[in-house]
Amino acid sequence: MSETDGGVLRAHSSETPSCKVKMVDRLANSEANSKRIAVVESCFGAAGQPLAIPGRVLIGEGVLTKLCRKKPKARQFFLFNDILVYGNIVIQKKKYNKQHIIPLESVTIDTVPDDGDLRNGWLIKTPTKSFAVYAATATEKSEWMNHIGKCVGDLLLKSGKAPTGEHAAVWVPDSEASVCMRCQKVKFTTVSRRHHCRKCGFVVCGPCSEKKYLLPSQSSKPVRVCEYCYVQLTSGSFPPDSIGRLGSKFSSNNLSDDEDEDDSSD
Repeated sequence: MSETDGGVLRAHSSETPSCKVKMVDRLANSEANSKRIAVVESCFGAAGQPLAIPGRVLIGEGVLTKLCRKKPKARQFFLFNDILVYGNIVIQKKKYNKQHIIPLESVTIDTVPDDGDLRNGWLIKTPTKSFAVYAATATEKSEWMNHIGKCVGDLLLKSGKAPTGEHAAVWVPDSEASVCMRCQKVKFTTVSRRHHCRKCGFVVCGPCSEKKYLLPSQSSKPVRVCEYCYVQLTSGSFPPDSIGRLGSKFSSNNLSDDEDEDDSSD
């Protein structure tokens, strides 16, 4: 893999996939790997969590476009053999903030069809949060997906665990809904605000999302859900694939509630 900038996963080894496991084991205790992880830690500053632990290897890094609630935004991603880390870019290659750490054991990835300017994307799905990211080229997308998939597979093989079956909903972007996606009546304005159901990810109005329900994988407190999902959840009759995307380009099942009305927190 080439050492280039932009959205390319800049791999820190030229080993072939068949040598990947041996490469990771070899790099785990190498001085070069330790230095690279230390650099990543320093870029996040004191607010970031420590990243250096025994056996952890920095596989690669790059800039991807993350589909946030209000608009797509560039984010710096770092792929380790056990976690995926990303943050806001303050100064390219020097300073990042709002660090997010995702354990790869809980990750599932799915491709996203190209749609207009949003191309070369895939979904990163976990029980607590799911979202779409986009690479600059199809090759970069392939590299990212292959490397993430390999890391997840290796972790599950070592632990003997089964792949995660439950995932948080991918939130439909605000721009895709001018009216409530449930009642199809309320038009969104500065007064009629948009909300997101935590179960299906739909953009819904206040009256259609007055209920709250405990979704343990997402929060220790009850979270906002739409009327439809509330009825299904409380009756225990939620069909596995009962919620579609009503024409959205997303075909699978988060941001947060009113505290995330400002998309600066993603």
